[in-house]
Amino acid sequence: MNKHFFTTLLLVICLFSCGEKTTTSKTKSAVNRETDFNFDWKFKLQKDTILPTNLPLADSDWRDIRLPHDWSVEQSFSEDLEGCTGYLPGGVGVYQKHFDSPEDFENKSVFVLFDGVYNNATFWLNGKKLGENPYGYSPTYFDLGPFLNKDKENVLTVHVDHSRYADGRWYTGSGIYRNVTLVTLNKLHIPIWGTFINTPVATKEKADIQLETTVNNTVDATSEFTLTTKIIDNEGKEVASKEDKLSLIAHDKDVFKQNFSVANPKLWDLDAPNMYKAITTIVKNGKVVDEYTTPFGIRSLRFDNKSGFYLNEKKTDIKGVCIHHAAGLVGAAVPEGVWRRRFEKLKACGVNAIRTAHNPYSEEFMNLCDEMGILVQDEFFDEWDYAKDKRKNYHDRSFDYITQGYVNHFQEWAQSDLTRTMLRDRNHPSVFQWSIGNEIEWTYLHYRFDTGFWKDPKKPQASGGYWGSGPILTPEEIKANYDAAEKGEHILAETAHKLAKWTRELDPTRVITTNMVVPQTSMVSGYADAVDISGFSYRNKDIEWANKHWPERHITINENPGTWDDWKQVLENPGVFSIFMWTGIDYMGERDGDWPEKSGWGDLLDLAGFEYQGWNYFKSIWVDEPHISIGTLPIAKSGFKQTSISGQQLPENSNAYKWRDSNMHWNYEEGEQVVVEVCSNYSIVELFLNGKSLGSRSMSESPDRLFRWTIPFEAGTLTAKAGFGDAKITTELKTTSEPVGFTLTADKTTLKADGYDVSHFIVQLVDKDGLPVKTENAKFEFEVEGDAKILGVDNGARSNIQDFQSSSLTSAKGRALMILQSVRKAGTVKVRAKSQGFETQEVTLQIK
Repeated sequence: MNKHFFTTLLLVICLFSCGEKTTTSKTKSAVNRETDFNFDWKFKLQKDTILPTNLPLADSDWRDIRLPHDWSVEQSFSEDLEGCTGYLPGGVGVYQKHFDSPEDFENKSVFVLFDGVYNNATFWLNGKKLGENPYGYSPTYFDLGPFLNKDKENVLTVHVDHSRYADGRWYTGSGIYRNVTLVTLNKLHIPIWGTFINTPVATKEKADIQLETTVNNTVDATSEFTLTTKIIDNEGKEVASKEDKLSLIAHDKDVFKQNFSVANPKLWDLDAPNMYKAITTIVKNGKVVDEYTTPFGIRSLRFDNKSGFYLNEKKTDIKGVCIHHAAGLVGAAVPEGVWRRRFEKLKACGVNAIRTAHNPYSEEFMNLCDEMGILVQDEFFDEWDYAKDKRKNYHDRSFDYITQGYVNHFQEWAQSDLTRTMLRDRNHPSVFQWSIGNEIEWTYLHYRFDTGFWKDPKKPQASGGYWGSGPILTPEEIKANYDAAEKGEHILAETAHKLAKWTRELDPTRVITTNMVVPQTSMVSGYADAVDISGFSYRNKDIEWANKHWPERHITINENPGTWDDWKQVLENPGVFSIFMWTGIDYMGERDGDWPEKSGWGDLLDLAGFEYQGWNYFKSIWVDEPHISIGTLPIAKSGFKQTSISGQQLPENSNAYKWRDSNMHWNYEEGEQVVVEVCSNYSIVELFLNGKSLGSRSMSESPDRLFRWTIPFEAGTLTAKAGFGDAKITTELKTTSEPVGFTLTADKTTLKADGYDVSHFIVQLVDKDGLPVKTENAKFEFEVEGDAKILGVDNGARSNIQDFQSSSLTSAKGRALMILQSVRKAGTVKVRAKSQGFETQEVTLQIK
């Protein structure tokens, strides 16, 4: 099937069918629709971009691979590669899978479903081309039926061309890096992504549920059948049902609507993410021929431009983070357990929403957000008609072969990619907004000049200080500049309206947003008119101006650096209901010229998922429970001027008031001047050094909610206290001595023998008192006895360029991480960590 036919097929599907959980169902069913297709693949890298011929290929000497698989993260970092994607290579890879045809496949409909392949992928079965999919982030599927073999095995071949390896502004990964599923259906069936469910009424007393089910009849005669749906709650209790007797003529499909009412429903909420499932069966001639499970949540969403966002009619401020789709040492092939550990940490400091910057994520990711109660702003694209400069993004317009990306395919594939993503994702209760794009204005060059900040396109000299001030022109002046500007082939606002139209056709129940980085022009050009929510990017100073001139529009923050000023916008402007800090977790990429720093930008967690002091800072702001913690920095790195102990510090520049990755230790040179920063949600904090009070600080004199002292270092115990009586809370940092050993801990000591489950092992140097030593490092080696797989190692440091795919590394801050994954074999596994001069440590796991 060629790509034009495939695109047309998807557009037809979008008129009738809707979203589904595409991972293997956990529900026992009389009909087994889905088969895990991740195991037993063959893989090789090839040296050129030439598509293979004479398929299938001889692959006996290829590597054995279990999907998901990211080949880039297996390689070594190199300064000769591009910093925009984290100094790791791309390349060209070929995958093959040998398999037998499903039983009685001639009377079935058989599909293969890929949740994501990065990128420029072409697919064949038994040498017959199935189609292609250029976008590495969209799910896709193909009909295998016409090409399956009856009496011999089949070979599925996938060619992945990521030779343009710097085609993103962050680490993308390479290969079949998400799940693959074989879907086997009766000729009368509910297609992939074949249901759409929503809850137009969702209160504590009552829920109205609307279900649209597409049924496809591919047989040569009219089919009469019964369509039955049962609504099941999270305890397995049936709470509603509907049965309809229907018919379809030969080779036809139709959408059938069923309505339900549930009394006293268990609402999906951030703290209680209750899930339901609609189990829909097709019965023909007394036999169940198809059964389709749609997980969903009962909840309501409401946005008000004057008062904010309401989840289940409860005003809810979005404590959001932007993150990228990869996760450190596992690259873009992220096990569910790796996301789970990170989500648990994010939720613990108050995060309640994630923006999928800047592309669709995996089905597993969305499932986990449903389960854990995390809202998702589901974003489609980082660039539309014109390309972003992958190395610099901002003013530089340098392009070459390796940086050519999705722009080459956008005009032809955008609707298809958007459609498939929405059909997959729109039943997820966690998805509360669709975002059609990120900072697209940079690629329409006149947008920035229309604002009056920049005068000369060749020398972008700011006349008003774009990053430091609000608009310097009136809306009328900006509009006049926009109207007079030379336009290119494509008009940003026109493309935005087109994307928004496609989105609304597929889902009229959710709002559409976009991330505006030049909102001064976007508000006057028609771009903002295309969306329901105008999300500003780093432009807090424009909010008051925009609300004054466009009081009917809803304006909030979709991206921000992560400061107290950002959160104050939410507290002080009722309509501004969100921030999405850049970023919640470190990610590889956007480090052009920064070798050996391959990653950065994380506010809360580093690349290995360890907490920064920023995690404590936002916990003190976002979590309504007593909090106090200490961070320290040499004054030379603090951004503050030297002052006396008795006075608050004065900033050298405004960046000083953004919290940093301060140290969580008390080890410096004797007498060295150190800034002590205390995070707390108490109004007054007192600091002590070795029992001596250094005075108190008040929240009223702390512009960024950090209590600061500058003191000369003295070994011993640094103590911070807040509150009175029973409400008093205390924390301390102690000077540590030389490391005498290390600890080895695992977050899980029992794993499922499914080949997916993971455990995180952490080593940490300790001194004679058992205190963690964060200023010394050692080389660690991990050994595994038993059947399990080391996925890799990392220490979280941004400048760590040791191979991820290894069993040894040197620590950072005295600690390191190893991730272990189960295999499909039960047994006992022993993990040992060794370091020269220290006693070996061991942890035992049970794999069941």
